[in-house]
Amino acid sequence: MSDADPDPAPVIEAEGLTKRYGEFAAVKGISFRIAAGDMFGFLGPNGAGKTTIMRIIQCISPRSEGEVSVFGMDPEEQPRRIKQQLGVVPQETNLDTEFTCFENLLVYSRYFGIPGRVAKERIERLLNFVQLQEKRDVKIEQLSGGMKRRLLLARALVNEPKLLILDEPTIGLDPQGRHLIWEKLKQLQAEGNTIVLTTHYLEEAERLCNRLVIIDNGEILVEGSPDDLIANFVGSDIVEAENHAGVIACLDDLDVHYEVVGDMVQVFTDEPRAVARHLFETCNPGRVFARRATLEDVFLKLTGRNLRE
Repeated sequence: MSDADPDPAPVIEAEGLTKRYGEFAAVKGISFRIAAGDMFGFLGPNGAGKTTIMRIIQCISPRSEGEVSVFGMDPEEQPRRIKQQLGVVPQETNLDTEFTCFENLLVYSRYFGIPGRVAKERIERLLNFVQLQEKRDVKIEQLSGGMKRRLLLARALVNEPKLLILDEPTIGLDPQGRHLIWEKLKQLQAEGNTIVLTTHYLEEAERLCNRLVIIDNGEILVEGSPDDLIANFVGSDIVEAENHAGVIACLDDLDVHYEVVGDMVQVFTDEPRAVARHLFETCNPGRVFARRATLEDVFLKLTGRNLRE
């Protein structure tokens, strides 16, 4: 038996990918690779270009320039073959409200030509997987928001896809529903599935993704694992203190990196205890908090704090 390929072909690869709408460039020459088994995240403010990229990968929107391949195929030349291997969870719930949970999945299975007996066995298994077996014969309008999101995930798995694409998979869910979806996605990845997701929940991306990119204005700002990005851009910890002249003078003497955020000052550091002790011993800092740095801190540092409509 030959040795495994040390650098197997990526599931998705883009080089210089560009998408224009008239004079406006929504995606500006980006490049990325997504390997088999990745849980890969696309993060960015509203209007950053995430949805445009997803539409290109899903063979919905043609690119303007550059190269992109999915399973080694061009989305514009072989869309049917690619779609046969995709499972998609959209941001909006688009289940058929006239049908039950089981019927929704059964109708969807017919788009892929799955034999009836095989489809029914698979659907029962999927309903159990997303903990909706007891809602099998309940119509969609009687389900909670969390149940609908779980059913969308089950529907995306009906054709046993090699690539799962999720657009805001836990949007609008309560903490219990969100954690259940996280558990199922981690289980799918552990089974070897490749998953691509967009999310505005930075905690979600930090918990789930082994790799991600942060996009803004159609360009990739950074790429890497959540832990590496946090370590490289903000350090392991953040010390927060009240914003006044005495605190700023203390921090200037300490020669540390800090940012003023409203009425607070954030110090990015790998030595939070030393920074906090210096503040208490040297000036009157008022309130001081130390916490672990998160992916949200990286996101805000790179994309800013202004609202995007």
